[in-house]
Amino acid sequence: MKPDIPTITPEAAAARVAEAKAVLIDVREPLEWADGVATPAVLLSLTDLKAGTDGWERMLADNADKELILYCKAGGRAGNAATLLATRGLRTTNMGGFSSWKAAGLPVRLP
Repeated sequence: MKPDIPTITPEAAAARVAEAKAVLIDVREPLEWADGVATPAVLLSLTDLKAGTDGWERMLADNADKELILYCKAGGRAGNAATLLATRGLRTTNMGGFSSWKAAGLPVRLP
């Protein structure tokens, strides 16, 4: 059975990250990060998650007790990543697309 992944607004995501209750993860591909990323985001692509890279495994081990909030360009890949991680027993939430973070006026950085 596919897990039910909740969604979250960028403002709520930023608040949870600021309270150290969650980690924000940008699952877009590295070329997409060149246009900017959410300032508090960890940059780990969906491709690397599927490949089981060390970067993902270290981040998951370090943050197993936190909610994992994922975003991508429009929300589809974030939902896929959230589902993959939820099937591993992790708490995940889909924030949707990076454009919603920018539209909310939240801080952006270049990687």
